[in-house]
Amino acid sequence: MNKLQYIIKATLLAEKGIINTLKLLDEDATIPFISRYRKEMTGNFDEVAIGEIVKYKGLFEDLEKRKTTILKAIEEQGTLTSELKHKIEKVVDLTQLEDIYLPYKKKRKTKATEARDNGLEPLAKIIMKQQDLNIETTASRYSKGAVATKEEALQGARDIIAEWINENEFVRQKIRRMYQRKSVVSSKIIKAKATDEKAQKYQQYFDWDEPLHKAPSHRLLALLRAQNEGFVRIKVAVDKEDALESIDKTILKTGSQSCADHIFMAIEDSYKRLLQPAISNEVLKAAKEKADEKAIQVFSNNLKQLLLGAPLGEKRILALDPGFRSGCKVVCLDENGDLKHNDVIYPHPPQNKETEALKKIKSLVNTYKIEAIAIGNGTASRETEAFVKKLDLDKEAVQVFVVNEAGASVYSASKIARDEFPDYDVTVRGAVSIGRRLADPLAELVKIDAKSIGVGQYQHDVDQSKLKKELDTVVMSCVNTIGVNVNTASAPLLSYVSGIGTTIAENIVKYRTENGGIQSRAELKKVPRLGAKAFEQAAGFMRIIDGKHPLDNSAVHPERYKLVEQMAKDLKVKLSDLIGDKQLILSIALDKYCTEEIGLPTLKDIIEELEKPGADPRKLAKVFEFAADLKKIENVKVGMRVPGIVNNITNFGCFVDIGIKQSGLVHISKLATKFISDPNEVVKLNQHVTVKVIEVDESRGRIQLSMVD
Repeated sequence: MNKLQYIIKATLLAEKGIINTLKLLDEDATIPFISRYRKEMTGNFDEVAIGEIVKYKGLFEDLEKRKTTILKAIEEQGTLTSELKHKIEKVVDLTQLEDIYLPYKKKRKTKATEARDNGLEPLAKIIMKQQDLNIETTASRYSKGAVATKEEALQGARDIIAEWINENEFVRQKIRRMYQRKSVVSSKIIKAKATDEKAQKYQQYFDWDEPLHKAPSHRLLALLRAQNEGFVRIKVAVDKEDALESIDKTILKTGSQSCADHIFMAIEDSYKRLLQPAISNEVLKAAKEKADEKAIQVFSNNLKQLLLGAPLGEKRILALDPGFRSGCKVVCLDENGDLKHNDVIYPHPPQNKETEALKKIKSLVNTYKIEAIAIGNGTASRETEAFVKKLDLDKEAVQVFVVNEAGASVYSASKIARDEFPDYDVTVRGAVSIGRRLADPLAELVKIDAKSIGVGQYQHDVDQSKLKKELDTVVMSCVNTIGVNVNTASAPLLSYVSGIGTTIAENIVKYRTENGGIQSRAELKKVPRLGAKAFEQAAGFMRIIDGKHPLDNSAVHPERYKLVEQMAKDLKVKLSDLIGDKQLILSIALDKYCTEEIGLPTLKDIIEELEKPGADPRKLAKVFEFAADLKKIENVKVGMRVPGIVNNITNFGCFVDIGIKQSGLVHISKLATKFISDPNEVVKLNQHVTVKVIEVDESRGRIQLSMVD
């Protein structure tokens, strides 16, 4: 099976589209570029479909590399036959490939290798034939040298047979399938840890068992975390007698009973010492990989929703990073997010300088013509929100928002923040991040390690390289979906643009600084190291506000400018007059412009851009207010109906911020009156909801909520 056949079988996508996508990928085209600007080549594949092709392309190439390594290793041993080579080349499953290779793998010193060194392999072969009616007598002939007795000879032969059974491809497949269908994962508390206070959060797993294939991803990851932290031991097992019977049917045949008795002993030994540990670990590892995939998918879904969250837009913002003893850090930002002023106020205990703080904030609002106030949702957030409301500001003129500040402290201590604000400390940088996050979540959040944003489940327990790869893909997708203003975007934001990367992003910032901005997309070609390929991949996602060309502030790629200019010419109007004129645009006969290279999908995208060039698909930010009487968990009572904001979504439900330190959990069973398998069917991150309190556990800081009326 070649690469194309492998991908077709795995994805069920159209052959022509896969061929062209592979060609584009080999030419270093990015997923956003292919899905947006090469629709005719792929058959209109979206980013998900192209991502699947990338995934299975990688898996196939990894498989082929492993085959090459294995074939070379076996050939060096002088044991590679044409039949074995053909068998290896045909395999399309990595696990099966490793099963085939197992007998040829170099082994450390084992019981079986020692028995072979003692000349007992011929005896093992005699036993396996199951024809010798008096194997005891035959064994006595092998009791020489290091083998003192016939019992030692028989034991050595059984060690060799046990290894053969373990390396039997068919046996391994049968036991593996049994584990996949029937294994039970169980956990037991490590007695020495039973009274450990940290272990109590895993109390439900002190004596736990359930079928492995039914264990939800979040529960399996919790079990593994409990084991990694040393509180429980995990075991994955099937019924031993069922497993032994399955092997018996494969290995034993009618013949000498005395030989069969020794084979049965070897089977028991092989299962206990070799097969059971290997297959149980393998199946648990596979289950962990599936759980990782689900957890990573949860995280990436949440991250995408967060990055595409509603921006306030280009407004003058006063941002407050709340605090008690250390005060509230205040920053004022202009429409471009540039820092204009920073200060500290002390409206809360122990200083209680509220009157002074009110005067200062009023003065700053007037001086910097503030249009919105952003308050971080950390310590002292609700108190700071109540303080700001005492300003009695015009709600239409100055809107007040509470902003999720997760990750702001990570940003403020980062190299990116130090480079942006070398003369300010972490507290100022953190407040700036809160304000900018309100203006444009995407532009600010790309500066923070996605794992630190705090949306997802068990993100620190999953495969970190896979997590990073997936999150980078999500960030790139979001950045290119929205597009970037090339004259205001930060280097971290620019680095996620298709075809750009860190170095070229820094070069763009340097070039625009030295040249007073970039006036056209064509000028991007003057940026050092931004060659023809990078320009092709990136240009359509770059926006030039009031640029030299009317289409520079749109998602129309420069390679299609001549086409659109021809449309305007055919309508006998200027290109600038065509843009935004819906009546004129609807009069365009698209069929007239179809070619082999440009089809209706691309033309429809162009028409959509002409109607609303550079339009931001995100909804605008809306003001939200928590219940005024909720400040801490002691205020929360069963039966209350309160407003909240969804701040995390997991496989088992969603968490809702109701305005206190602890977020409440809405279990998946309490999200809707009908059955749902995915919380995303009902809720989205940052969604404003009304929830009912159904349980409060003050001692453990846990709140159970319901969205079912």
